This record gives sequence, C-alpha cells and structure tokens, in this order.
Amino acid sequence: MTETAELSWKQATDLTGKVAIVTGCGSGIGRATARQLAAAGVTVYGGDVNLESGRATIDELTAAGGRGEFVPLDLLDTASIDSFVDEVKSRTGGAFDIIASIAGIDRIEPFLQNAPENWHKIINVNYLGPVRMIQRLLPAMIERGTGGKIITIGSDAGRVGSTGEAFYSGSKGAVIAFTKALAREMARHRINCNCVAPGPTDTPLFTVAMEQKLREALVKAIPFRRMAHPYEIAHSVMFLASAASDFMTGQVFSVSGGLTMHG
Repeated sequence: MTETAELSWKQATDLTGKVAIVTGCGSGIGRATARQLAAAGVTVYGGDVNLESGRATIDELTAAGGRGEFVPLDLLDTASIDSFVDEVKSRTGGAFDIIASIAGIDRIEPFLQNAPENWHKIINVNYLGPVRMIQRLLPAMIERGTGGKIITIGSDAGRVGSTGEAFYSGSKGAVIAFTKALAREMARHRINCNCVAPGPTDTPLFTVAMEQKLREALVKAIPFRRMAHPYEIAHSVMFLASAASDFMTGQVFSVSGGLTMHG
C-alpha cells in the first residue's frame, strides 16, 4: 500500500491553478459550474452551441477576476466537436485536469408521439456527442500522466425512468453506464469518472421542456418542496473535480431534494 500525505479538507478541495473544460457553459448548470470553478481559481474553457450566451458567461467570470476562454461547440455536429477538441488542446497544450460534460437537452412528450428527429437530437447531445468529445480528449489527459477528473451529468430518469421522457431517460441511462465503464478503464491512469444526477433544477431547460402544471406537481413531490438551484448541482461537480473525491470513481450522485432515494 502506497503511503501518501494526509490532506486537510481545505487542501483537498483547493482547485487553484487547475484547468477545466465545461460544456453547456451558456446557461443553467453549465453556467453555474463555470462560475464556481472560476471563482475557485480554475481556468475554464467553456463550450456552448449558443455563441452569445456562452461568450457572456466567460466574459462575466473574467470580469470578476477569473480566467476563461470560450470555444464554440455544437454536440449535434461531429465537425464542431472535433474543432472544439482541437482548439482546446491547442490553447491548453493538452494540459487540462477536469472535463465537465454538462450540456444537455430534453423534450417532454409521450413516446408514441415522439418524432425520430427528436430521438436523434436528444441522444446525440446528451450521449453520443459527449462520448466522442471525451474519447478525443482522453489521450492528452492520459499522456500527461497526472491523472484527472471526468464528471458527466446524468439524471435519475436514467435509473428509474420518467413519464414523457423515454428518450431523455434512455440517453441519461446510457451516460450513467458509460461513466461507470469508463471509470473501470481509466482507474489505472488515476482518472476518476463520476456522474451527477440532478433532480428538477431551476434552469431554462426545465422551464422550456415542462408545462407549468407539471412543474408544480413535480415540485410538490419533492420532499424539500422546491427545485434545485443550478449552483447546488455545481457544488457536487466541484467536489467531484477536487482531490476530496480521489478515492471515488464510477459513482452516481443524486442531487434531487429526496425526489428519488437510492440505497
């Protein structure tokens, strides 16, 4: 057994000088994560399909004294994913410590009414796009030889299912399984792979995807009787990005206010 120096909580959660890649930085959980990381001294390379809001996030955090750069990213477009990866690797020299794959989409409607074009969008943005991006980024992280952290965003809909979200649930279930499998393969490289599974969160995605009456009913089902704030999800990402989680990999964090409780 290798002996290592004991870290205090302050030392274990210190992210000063780290470099992170954050997708979906233009809004919601992605924006909150970019803000939190930058405030903790991390240099953030943010990607988003919405150029205006993505740049606005990076401008905001740099104006506050943080460090970051924006790189366009459309997870529906293979060429855009490849361009994003090449640009990030070029700007960082391949020296990045954290990959936070947060971008995602949803569309709530009955399975039998769901059009094939929506299937492809949901599956590509939530699952296949991030998989391609991570596969292309990992060699640089492995070659660097200093370990790293990969954090994905799943959902408990991917573990227990959700009415009106068959394809969303399927895509998030795939994210969870992918993260666990990747964790097994990457452990020998000291790369931790974990997944955060948010419950209903007060984001533009949730507001657009769900009707008001359904949102109200869902909130009533949450023991805390409210939705999560994006920064509360970001805090879990921060923990998984830090040395405090060094002995954790292949795990799924539910941050749902008790809506779902897993043993």
